[in-house]
Amino acid sequence: MYGVIDGTGFEVLDPSFEACFIGHARVERLAEGCRWVEGPAWFAPGRYVVWSDIPNNRMMRWDETDGSVSVFRAPSNNTNGHTEDGQGRLVSCEHLARRVTRTEFDGSIKVIADSYQGKRLNSPNDVVVKSDGSIWFTDPSYGIMMDYEGERAESEIGACYVYRWDPESEEIAAVATDYVKPNGLAFSPDESELFIADTGGTHDPGGPAHIRRHAVSGDGRSLGEGAHFADCSNGFFDGFRFDRDGRIWSSAADGVHCLDGTGKLIGKIHIPEIVSNVCFGGPKLNRLFITATSSLYAVYLNVNGAR
Repeated sequence: MYGVIDGTGFEVLDPSFEACFIGHARVERLAEGCRWVEGPAWFAPGRYVVWSDIPNNRMMRWDETDGSVSVFRAPSNNTNGHTEDGQGRLVSCEHLARRVTRTEFDGSIKVIADSYQGKRLNSPNDVVVKSDGSIWFTDPSYGIMMDYEGERAESEIGACYVYRWDPESEEIAAVATDYVKPNGLAFSPDESELFIADTGGTHDPGGPAHIRRHAVSGDGRSLGEGAHFADCSNGFFDGFRFDRDGRIWSSAADGVHCLDGTGKLIGKIHIPEIVSNVCFGGPKLNRLFITATSSLYAVYLNVNGAR
């Protein structure tokens, strides 16, 4: 069956997508009333999702136990992307403070990175943690291009890089320097590759709107040259995550796009707002949480997110 399935929001573009969703499942809106939402992260021990409402300078929380919505942190330094490290601590990208931080178990904030070679970072955007404890993040200039999502300023570095923070030395190194606007990123399930979105076309007509894939070096500290993986057919790939079978579930202007391991678009989940990011959650990691413009959505799938 090809095309949009009535009442579900799912659109089948390749037969392989039919095994990824549940026929009677529906997209649910869990929260609304934000301005531009981003960076969902699932915390299993508390059964809640944290996400950013960037222009409103706050982090929000949706509780699975009772469906309640509350403010998690305000002000938040215009946080954008979030993730959980291997010990269950929150790692966040802050536009306003131009840094990456980690929330410790006692609630204190540890600065992971705020400069590179003596120059302030631009506005860290999205972040992932590798199993060895290293933290990888993108640093486009969106947060310093206007006052809406941060504070207008000149880039001290003069470029937009992807960085790796080393858990032993606590120093950062630039691992990808040929991106226009590096944005979302995710490791393949076996961590042999790092996939990075470039949304340079947002402010550069004809600029990139694609995802590239990089081989991770044997010592896990550097990346090979990026190879083109997929172009976005509607808007831009922003944040994305892998399922356990190697499919990518990515944000796009018309919803969530599902790409197979070759980069082929096999299906969509239509959302009535521009999608910014996604994450898998729930006890079985079979629920996809979706941040889109002003709302948080979720849908149960017949796949499980990669840990």
